[in-house]
Amino acid sequence: MGKYEIVSEVPSHLGRPAVFLDRDGVLNEPIVVDQKPYPPRSVAEFRLLPGVVEGCRLLKDAGFLLVVATNQPDVGRGTLSQEVVEEIHRHLCELLPIDRVEVSYDAGRGEPAPMRKPAPGMLLRAAGDLGIDLAASYMIGDRWRDVDCGNAAGCRTVFIDYGYDEELRTRPHFTVHTFAEAAQAVLESRPVLSHLSIQ
Repeated sequence: MGKYEIVSEVPSHLGRPAVFLDRDGVLNEPIVVDQKPYPPRSVAEFRLLPGVVEGCRLLKDAGFLLVVATNQPDVGRGTLSQEVVEEIHRHLCELLPIDRVEVSYDAGRGEPAPMRKPAPGMLLRAAGDLGIDLAASYMIGDRWRDVDCGNAAGCRTVFIDYGYDEELRTRPHFTVHTFAEAAQAVLESRPVLSHLSIQ
């Protein structure tokens, strides 16, 4: 894990598999300015991307926990209120079968924070609390921070490539172009976990 603090660990032979989901650009439409994505500023601006409802249902039906892991640094920078972000997340959970939402409000300045992607802290905390098998889990994201975070946590990583003006720093396990393709990559590659009994 290098410079990042490990806050919890789950033995690889225990727990349920999860799909960790970045929010903006993965579940909902980002606001793209100069080929860079930004989050919606209100519930009114929040729109799910095509294929997300169906893809999440398929993943849920396959036995995966669904955990959103999102950086929202605008809160830490004072340009967006935490109340607005929490309202968006309540709305998100009404639309999708999300089991947990992990958020880092760190502004992304100064020393790297263990809960801010690319650090794996949000995934490790959720794994510890929910009993998640990280080795059987996936991280789906559209930015280099998502890929680095999933790789650091020991998950398989699925990168949705929108052609943003930034480069990846570590290699994802799968590269796709839509959420539907991301869900299919997970379903087609998931390990057989005979020790699990999913209700």
